[in-house]
Amino acid sequence: MTFHDPMALAQEKMTKVCHFLELHQLPPTPLNYQVTYTYISRSNTDLAERLDRDLRNGVAIDNVYIEQLYFEFVYAEHQAELAVLKEVDNVIDELTVSTARSQQSITQFRRHIQNCSHALSNQDPAKNKQLLAEFALHTERLLEQQQKFKAGLLKAKKTQIEQHKALSNIRKQRLIDPHTGLYKRHYLSQRADMWLDQNKMLCAISIQVDNLEEFTAKYGDVIGEAVLQRIAQKIKKYVVESGVPGRTGKQEFTILLADIEPETAQIIAAKIRQGIRKLKFISNRGNIQFPELQLAVGIAKRQTESDFNELASKAAFAAQKAQALGRDCYISGANL
Repeated sequence: MTFHDPMALAQEKMTKVCHFLELHQLPPTPLNYQVTYTYISRSNTDLAERLDRDLRNGVAIDNVYIEQLYFEFVYAEHQAELAVLKEVDNVIDELTVSTARSQQSITQFRRHIQNCSHALSNQDPAKNKQLLAEFALHTERLLEQQQKFKAGLLKAKKTQIEQHKALSNIRKQRLIDPHTGLYKRHYLSQRADMWLDQNKMLCAISIQVDNLEEFTAKYGDVIGEAVLQRIAQKIKKYVVESGVPGRTGKQEFTILLADIEPETAQIIAAKIRQGIRKLKFISNRGNIQFPELQLAVGIAKRQTESDFNELASKAAFAAQKAQALGRDCYISGANL
């Protein structure tokens, strides 16, 4: 979206943008600026209403959440996808033209064969020789046309392979979190909407790594990233077939489950917790003792929640309650 604000108004909005970023401890990245400026400008009604609602509900506003807003409400042009589709359209157009020409050549060739068969005569060898020469010439032209068509098909196949790879890369960039290999928050939101349209029962598991910031602050970003990746691998291992795992916060993962009761979700969560507890982090120097990972796990079943954000917030609140109560896991709404 392009803004054409006067300088004074733009400066006023940027002051509000900086205040918003500082309030929610967001880094001043171009994406965070764009989404926040769009929100402050109230130029995108759907984005503004979503952010207003989530602010009222106490949803954590972090990089992952802002990225979800960007893909859902701001990034509408999808220029990369359009470029790929345009290239595919060009190849299809070329094949259409080539097919039409090939069909025309075959029709003309068939007509020439009919003419030759009628004109051939045992009484006039010279004329027959001339007709056969013309027939040979038309055959060569047809073969040449078919070679061009074959070359077009090979080109189309090559382009199709290249564009398939390009679309796969685009999809991966849009849907997969580069730090963990899990799905991004906006994809979980899309999947939840799809399942809600299918009237499926939904559950969400929130897994919060309470001392991840301690790892990063004490041992550096590299160690923090390594811890994050190892946890993500364990989560993926246990839910690869039963649910959709995603990174939904700086130190939070959410698993979206369809047609699974909270009790079953609790079993899945327990396996994940046990798997993460078995992780061993060893320094290359061999003399650093890393602290044990502290996890808070919450489970929520959809009742009246209208979308993924509300369900994820409910599960996150359950995880916070589990931590406060000193439990391994807390199921929202359960009589425990």
